[in-house]
Amino acid sequence: QVQLVESGGELVQAGGSLRLSCAASGRTFSRSTVGWFRQGPRKEREFVATINWSGAYTNYGSSVNGRFTISRDNAKNTVYLQMNSLKPEDTAVYYCVLDPRGVVAVSTTSPYWGQGTQVTVSS
Repeated sequence: QVQLVESGGELVQAGGSLRLSCAASGRTFSRSTVGWFRQGPRKEREFVATINWSGAYTNYGSSVNGRFTISRDNAKNTVYLQMNSLKPEDTAVYYCVLDPRGVVAVSTTSPYWGQGTQVTVSS
């Protein structure tokens, strides 16, 4: 069984930066694709970023491309999301997602989700 625990969410001013972390339990992390989704108030869940098992492939949602960077440390079973130039519209609960099925990217059908961490960006 995989458990995902996010951390790093907090209140930040527009233009600021945050780094989210997600620590995974279990033995499948290093072979799994991981990523992030988010859900803002009164919004649909939105894809943010994904990274494959080796880190060689990454992809980003259009609204964060160029501002956010996903990375992973397989030795620590941890995935990170560096968020720069934050905007009020980035305010959301950010969810860590893990998919051990050999997919190239996480999706809404990925089986493992964390509880989420709140990011609030003030204007």
